[in-house]
Amino acid sequence: MTTHTKHGSRSRKAVYALMIAGLLGATALTGTISHAGTEATKTQISLNTAPASGFADLVETVMPSVVSVQSKYAPVASREGEGPQNRRWQFQFGFPQGSPFEQFFRNQPGQNGGAMPRPHRRNATSQGSGFIISEDGYLVTNNHVIKDANEVSVKFSDGRELDAKVIGTDPKTDLALLKIDSNDKFTPIKFAADKPRVGDWVVAVGNPFGLGGTVTTGIISAAGRDIGAGPYDDFLQIDAPINRGNSGGPAFNLKGEVIGVNTAIFSPSGGSVGIGFAIPASTAEAIIADLKDDGNVTRGWLGVQIQKVSEDIASSIGLDEPSGTLVAAVTEGSPAEKSGLRTGDTILKVNGADIKGPKELSREVAGLKPGTSVDMTVFRDGKQRDIKVSICEMPSEKQASLNPGRDSGPAADQKLGLALAPAEDGEGVVVADVMPGSPAAEQGIRQGDVILEVDGAFVDQPEAVVAAIRQSAVKSGKSPVLLLVKNDRGQRFIALKIAKG
Repeated sequence: MTTHTKHGSRSRKAVYALMIAGLLGATALTGTISHAGTEATKTQISLNTAPASGFADLVETVMPSVVSVQSKYAPVASREGEGPQNRRWQFQFGFPQGSPFEQFFRNQPGQNGGAMPRPHRRNATSQGSGFIISEDGYLVTNNHVIKDANEVSVKFSDGRELDAKVIGTDPKTDLALLKIDSNDKFTPIKFAADKPRVGDWVVAVGNPFGLGGTVTTGIISAAGRDIGAGPYDDFLQIDAPINRGNSGGPAFNLKGEVIGVNTAIFSPSGGSVGIGFAIPASTAEAIIADLKDDGNVTRGWLGVQIQKVSEDIASSIGLDEPSGTLVAAVTEGSPAEKSGLRTGDTILKVNGADIKGPKELSREVAGLKPGTSVDMTVFRDGKQRDIKVSICEMPSEKQASLNPGRDSGPAADQKLGLALAPAEDGEGVVVADVMPGSPAAEQGIRQGDVILEVDGAFVDQPEAVVAAIRQSAVKSGKSPVLLLVKNDRGQRFIALKIAKG
């Protein structure tokens, strides 16, 4: 049994609110996370309009480059709440069909009101925003706006409506590059070269609620936000009102340059409450260039599972303070394995740049070209050492499943709070049961987890786990004890505090 605190309840409500906002705040039908980017254009917009003078000159300049994007889907027999809209929700946030999240979202207003679904045929559509990045008609929008669409069209502020084709998509950043099917010349907009600062003015233009070109203003209220949308989160937070349909649209500085792509909102209702998120132009530009090259995004790959270094883990491995990112597993045949990186290493620097945590390492490595050689500083066995790694191209993602045996075995003492059994394959020790309220339960250890190591020593019998923990905690006076635990989501280190007495 798990004890839920009031704080945990508030946290879950906040997560639900963010997810609902992201889902409802992106297009007229669904919400999402977006990006943007492209090569800089030759057209230079030179505007220094002060807010006191209004934003009309800026808007007049950039409005011809902002479009609404409409996707059409073939008529399909479906039940209400089971169309492309819900599939995009599942795709974006990762919850499977039939999960509690799916039912939760279907019961929201506009999702059949919780009534019994009725089979019917329909022409499904979705709407979002986008912007022109080249004279020959390349434009940026979100992957979820055009995913699985049979037809895509764009509509300009002057009323023109033209067909477009998909050049490439990147689901990891929910970004798509389109090309307008026309020989006309279009007015492109460029990305800002300067990094925006918190407090800078921002002008958002998009297609909220399918209304067409709409302008809102505000400031950048924060930077570097991680909202749990993906492995490369680094959002600008803006307070310019962003609503359903704005996703994929640009956020401008006062020079008329794109500083970010509006992508998600935080809201309990799906409407703007003054907290919106945009992908920085510097992040999006490289991705778009990759898509334009061959329709795909090439990312660097190290081949490790990583996790945050907590205060307890830092204490366990001898770090003075929580820093870097801990290697929980090394993939066989990966650049990490070939370079000599080990499970239990803490990566502190890449090419001399400090790594604060897993997000920083993921972004740093993903941004490297395959074949690039980098110097990594790692902490191992109480010392820092430098390792040279040759980055490879990221392969297709693989998921491994684990089905450990459930045979009961000898139980550890109550200080540990675990019942343990040998793993059927001989790799580690299976957690057969967890005592509610025990240190193990509080650290997230669950029935079915497999303990692989205790303080760096491999274990394959329940007695070995108990003995290793007692030796580390009692004889060495070391607490917490570091466990390497594996389950169907991968491997991670857990700093387990042992009760005294």
